[in-house]
Amino acid sequence: MLSFARKRNAYITASVFALALVVLGSAASARAEVTLPDVLSDSMVLQRGVRVPVWGTAAPGEAVTVGFAGQTKRTKAGADGRWRVWLDPLRANATPQVLTVSGKNKVELKDVLVGEVWLVSGQSNMQFTLAETKEAKEAIAAANHPNIRLFNVSRQVAFKHKPPPLATWQATTPESVKEFSAAGYYFAVELQKELGVPVGVINSSYGGSQAEAWTPVEYLNANPELKATVERTKTWDEERPRVKVEYEEQIKRWREEADKAKAAGARPSPSPAVPDALREYRIASSIYDGMIEPLIPFPVRGVFWYQGESNEARAEQYGILLPTMIRAWRERWGRGDFPFGIVQLPNYRDPNPQPVDEAWSHIREAQRRTALSTKNAGLIVTIDIGEAHDIHPKDKLDVGRRMARWALADVYGRRMTATGPMFQSVKAGGDRLVLKFDDVGTGLRIRDGDKLEEFAVAGEDRKWHWAEARIVGRDKVEVWSAEVPKPVAARYAFNNNPRRPNLSNDTGLPASPFRTDDWPDPTAGKR
Repeated sequence: MLSFARKRNAYITASVFALALVVLGSAASARAEVTLPDVLSDSMVLQRGVRVPVWGTAAPGEAVTVGFAGQTKRTKAGADGRWRVWLDPLRANATPQVLTVSGKNKVELKDVLVGEVWLVSGQSNMQFTLAETKEAKEAIAAANHPNIRLFNVSRQVAFKHKPPPLATWQATTPESVKEFSAAGYYFAVELQKELGVPVGVINSSYGGSQAEAWTPVEYLNANPELKATVERTKTWDEERPRVKVEYEEQIKRWREEADKAKAAGARPSPSPAVPDALREYRIASSIYDGMIEPLIPFPVRGVFWYQGESNEARAEQYGILLPTMIRAWRERWGRGDFPFGIVQLPNYRDPNPQPVDEAWSHIREAQRRTALSTKNAGLIVTIDIGEAHDIHPKDKLDVGRRMARWALADVYGRRMTATGPMFQSVKAGGDRLVLKFDDVGTGLRIRDGDKLEEFAVAGEDRKWHWAEARIVGRDKVEVWSAEVPKPVAARYAFNNNPRRPNLSNDTGLPASPFRTDDWPDPTAGKR
């Protein structure tokens, strides 16, 4: 174990080494001055209605005074140079203020607002920038929102070194918003419009990442079902030198073959995939240490999480991993069960004409069940706005608006239906099943066409057949199939890319895909 730790710590990027050298070289002067983490900076938004920590480092024993919004708080740095004070709960305020921190030196943070702060996180679909959207030109040009502030965490990994986020808060302008999360930005615009208070969004996303990289290693090791995610990457350190040489040789050969193909007027083959051993961002806990831990304890109202694509091969395990990650973040922040919105994966890949098991269906199911079983969690359904041949659908406007709708309804208490229909229970009766739903608003609806589609049923033989379906009353759907005389289970929109999922409610939002059975999925046992 110690050998692994040494090897892993040795594989830190050059930039982190450089940072360490700077810190070591100026330790005496740095510890003599009051310093603050990057997340406390000019133009930030502080969360209203909660106690707000202000923290940093100074010389051991140095007296530190913090002033903001008429409050003055005092403390002394501990023996390790760390200090922290707590501001009393603040009211929303769109008038820029100055936060001062005084010790032997004085730090002034200007243009500070008070309002609502959210963290958006995940992999590439949350990282997906406004500049990449289909309406990028118009959206960027219109992005002048002085009361929406953005904090874009640099993509980085760490192994208990906890580097700073290396970012600054910025007011929303056409320049600052281009490389920001499109879903996060659209969420902020909608939220600020509805609440009328400043909104801050922290984007901490990493394309291609797996959920175990976002989870503290202690939580993974504590669960027998998740420990394998830590064990699996231990061999990567030993394999990395050999794998690097082999991969470079593969790339060299591929380039030679690609040049020949182009010269012959043919299309080159795809480039070789990057081996896992060279993807340090897939090492358990590495992104949590580099991109989440440094933000704590900066107060946020809640989190939105859009991830799961890279865990598709282990969907069953994801049903354990995702709630573990949520619990870890909540416990590390120490602010109770703050709201956690899960963006369910969209439709993707070619539609399958048969109701068969497919990977993304089970990831969506893990997300649905996590949202239903986790306190203060919610599901943002996107089963209708994906793209068959692009894992990165360009419609992030609807994603952001649906995120905001859930927050407004479930977090801020607005009188509106938060989502599309959510499956609640099933009741068998002869040759039919009756499915009951929550979140139906004024009643279930067919939103496209004149009959419900994408329902399937199975009997004890566990063979799935497409089913007929009809709405019964306000909140129920009856399903049946002539090929299944005694159905015991039902599924809805349970394919990678359902052809026409059209169950909805009065909001027009789609019902979440679901299954009533608990039969093993194709990834059962994969760790």
